[in-house]
Amino acid sequence: MTESTDVALRLHIAPALTAGRPAWPPGLHQVEVGGVRPALLRVPAGEPTGLAMLFHGAGGGPEGALDLLAGRTDAAGLLVLAPASVGRTWDLIAGPVGPDLQQCAALLAEVLSGWPVRYADRLVGGFSDGASYALSVGLGNGEMFSFAAGFSPGFLTATARQGRPRVFVSHGTADAVLPIERCGRPVVRQLQAAGYDVTYDEFDDGHLVPAACVDHALRLWRSAPGAAEAGP
Repeated sequence: MTESTDVALRLHIAPALTAGRPAWPPGLHQVEVGGVRPALLRVPAGEPTGLAMLFHGAGGGPEGALDLLAGRTDAAGLLVLAPASVGRTWDLIAGPVGPDLQQCAALLAEVLSGWPVRYADRLVGGFSDGASYALSVGLGNGEMFSFAAGFSPGFLTATARQGRPRVFVSHGTADAVLPIERCGRPVVRQLQAAGYDVTYDEFDDGHLVPAACVDHALRLWRSAPGAAEAGP
């Protein structure tokens, strides 16, 4: 599942992203920017200190992506933005790149207009097909995201890459959906060969995301130089 094609995964966002629109109050909100399904945005209590954009797996929805950080939003001070794919899965996996990428760019512009979160405090991540999409989008937009987290990815594209985001990958040794020998390990080798700073967690289980892996990724991201201090 590591086969890939040369595609452009650029998020075209106007450079003059300035605060101006009113920010949403704490809680869960639907955000619509013209997609088939609305995205979900979880806003923490207190001033946000970071933004995590998370992609769901095939056949899932934004609720599943939000579950990756369940119970952590307030403690970490995170805005969590979870887009919904136009089709059953993301356009990079299911067909030509376009609709999902355009929707993600519009969502980011909308959220960043309310909270101009700094580069060091932005993460892109996801699970399964969402992990493949997050890693590919993150490396293609490394000037937009400082950290990319892929939980059980299937592949990584050979897209033109920008910047040098740090990367976290986790994968289960008993994964029967996206076998580690054909997916997680080759993805990590590909990243390492390209010179990325990669942290890799293997665990003894199947196609899932252990809480310990999520916590490890968050600690790495939030402990980087320049990242805002999060949590109590």
